[in-house]
Amino acid sequence: MTAVAPDLHASVLPAVRDFLSTPKQLFIGGEWVDSASGETFETIDPATGRVLTTAARGGAEDIDRAVAAARTAFEGEWSLWTPAQRQRILFRISEAIRDRAEEFAQIESLDNGKSAGVAQGVDVLWTAELFAYYAGWATKIEGRTIPVSVPWAPGAQWHAYTLRQPVGVCGGIVPWNFPLLMAAFKVPAALATGNTSVLKPAEQTPLSALLLAEVMAEAGLPDGVFNVVTGYGEAGAALAAHMDVDKIAFTGSTEVGKLVVDAARGNLKKVSLELGGKSPQVVYADADLSTAIPGVASGFLFNHGQACTSGTRILVEESIFEEFTQGVAEVAGASKLGHGLDPTAEVGPLVDGTQLERVTGYIEDGLRDGARALTGGSRHGTEGFYVEPTLLVDVEDSFSVYREEIFGPVAVATPFKPEEGVRRQANDTPFGLAASVWTRDISKAHRAAREINAGTVWVNCHNAFDAAMPFGGFKQSGWGRELGEGAIDLYTQNKSVNIAI
Repeated sequence: MTAVAPDLHASVLPAVRDFLSTPKQLFIGGEWVDSASGETFETIDPATGRVLTTAARGGAEDIDRAVAAARTAFEGEWSLWTPAQRQRILFRISEAIRDRAEEFAQIESLDNGKSAGVAQGVDVLWTAELFAYYAGWATKIEGRTIPVSVPWAPGAQWHAYTLRQPVGVCGGIVPWNFPLLMAAFKVPAALATGNTSVLKPAEQTPLSALLLAEVMAEAGLPDGVFNVVTGYGEAGAALAAHMDVDKIAFTGSTEVGKLVVDAARGNLKKVSLELGGKSPQVVYADADLSTAIPGVASGFLFNHGQACTSGTRILVEESIFEEFTQGVAEVAGASKLGHGLDPTAEVGPLVDGTQLERVTGYIEDGLRDGARALTGGSRHGTEGFYVEPTLLVDVEDSFSVYREEIFGPVAVATPFKPEEGVRRQANDTPFGLAASVWTRDISKAHRAAREINAGTVWVNCHNAFDAAMPFGGFKQSGWGRELGEGAIDLYTQNKSVNIAI
């Protein structure tokens, strides 16, 4: 048994201490079980680098067990549940998440490094909202009747209609930046539509998925409807390739997303992908700078820059470039770094040492290429995985810091000429996940929103989401749309029925 680090933060709830005090197992078929290999791995507090607890290291055999349990549930008791029953269980899960919001938030903070306050107010709250939102959808998934005319049967009469039916066993692979929330982008929609689910969380952040399984079981979800297999990439690869998985949903890097597509070819399972980004924040000279400066800073510092929508390419109209970038640098430079359980901390650590090396490596490359740091530019401290909020200028569009997703509190700023417009610069990326536009000119805002090739464009804000708004990317930022009604399409199939009368 792995003990909790003796210097665990004093504000940690007793329930969280209890949760961390025992090794974590896999959740398969309604039971807590060890991995088939018996192997485990450590999960680390990125603010201190110390071990929190251990988790079972699942592999292909464990994926087989979880998929079999999900298939049995899909074809058994769960298939007999009415839409109203599914609705009620999802509402119960939503309320249970709310009841344990502080517990979820602290676990997310300890495992990921993010602010517990932000985790409770954003990640956990929105997770509960998504379960409630898709609970409402459970009773509203409908087919339609279609008047048909079969050309080679004149005079015949027909009764034709469509059915929306669940896909079957759905696999979900989620990243470490929003572990609980990204699970909620997938699981509630899958369950509302009558599917069963196997979730593989990131190895860096397995804990909130396991607490979610505990909550869902206590709410009365039938055995096998929701399963969690923790582990490394081999478990995710086995899930993506599994011949008895009918749909795979992946959130993560574009590189791994392409591997998921390759793995899914075996049985041509349905695939949805939410991948990387290099999102522009476009700032016009007529923007309200009192709002735009802190808003743009937040756009790349939120979640310590570990967000696929992070606004890391700041494109500023040249007449205000110096004033604006200095303002953003001042806001970023004044941000307090600290442990996620410190309510005064504004920027927390990166998730692990690998990410720390990646982000600092990009900063070093940018500075070596000729960029200049208006603020930040290096690691912060020696304990934990902290990087100073960094804003780089004098950046060319050929620099890796300009072109590639860094996934840390690092942004680049470049000017644009109003007479040339911003369309080319905004779209000069293989990604197309999100963007923001800052202006007081409503016509300019609408025009830019239409011209920018991104799945979401915000105006005078950044990272403003809602459960009903579809979310996904253009280009190499992904396939399909999560959230809103669009997710119902991801987890159902249309069946046509034509009856000769």
